Amino acid sequence: TKGHEINTSLPFFPTPMSCTYKLNSGPETSQTILDIPGNKGLPPLLPGHRRVRSFVNRPGRITHAQRQALVTNWQRFGIETGDYLLDLDAIFGRRAPRYLEIGFGMGDGLIEMALANPQYDYLGIEVYEPGLGRLLHRLSRENIANVRAIRGDAVEVLSRCIAPHGLDGILIYFPDPWPKKRHHKRRIVQPAFVSLICVCLNLGGRLELATDWEDYAMHMLKTLELEPRLRNLAGSGYFSARPEHRPVTKFERRGERCGHWIWDLVFLRV
Repeated sequence: TKGHEINTSLPFFPTPMSCTYKLNSGPETSQTILDIPGNKGLPPLLPGHRRVRSFVNRPGRITHAQRQALVTNWQRFGIETGDYLLDLDAIFGRRAPRYLEIGFGMGDGLIEMALANPQYDYLGIEVYEPGLGRLLHRLSRENIANVRAIRGDAVEVLSRCIAPHGLDGILIYFPDPWPKKRHHKRRIVQPAFVSLICVCLNLGGRLELATDWEDYAMHMLKTLELEPRLRNLAGSGYFSARPEHRPVTKFERRGERCGHWIWDLVFLRV
């Protein structure tokens, strides 16, 4: 994502790359209806409404190595999903704390976390083949055993494939900000999706998000603080400092050179 300049007319100023400041109170965010399959206590799609996705399937340039990795390594590191719950103990061959990253991009951050925390298991969801291929290539080359990849829609995966309280953390780093107002309905952080996250998170589990878009950061904060099953670890109305375990992405390094800011949010499932 491209960086977003801070609005200097606001009465608060975040620290570059690691901001903590108070959000002024304002009107509640409006709900967006999502078509979430399964039966996890979420609002169904109303008649006349079509499914709103947070991504668009765009053909990307994929290298020969990435394509080959998808063919040769998917059986080992990929997870096929359907309308059934995943047996993660069987998939990983052990019982361990489990973290899910939604939209891992090219997978470098996911691998960095997995290598730093071999006692944890990591799931990564991505829809774009180049990123999936690069991740699988590195997992095979470096023989990393505690990561598995899923290709698909995060809404469908969480609603159909993850058992209630089945995850200890959900990570959403730099999701597509969909900056145009008419596209805001495509943003993945919406009340219904947050409700689904709460179903999948274990009590005491963490929801971590990061964005470099000020408008999206405000939307995230308002939406998450309306959910009673989540508690803002930075305090109500505040953004967090960057968690030490969150990898610094190429977007942050690029943004730092341009003087941009990053907004981190860390919420606890209660």
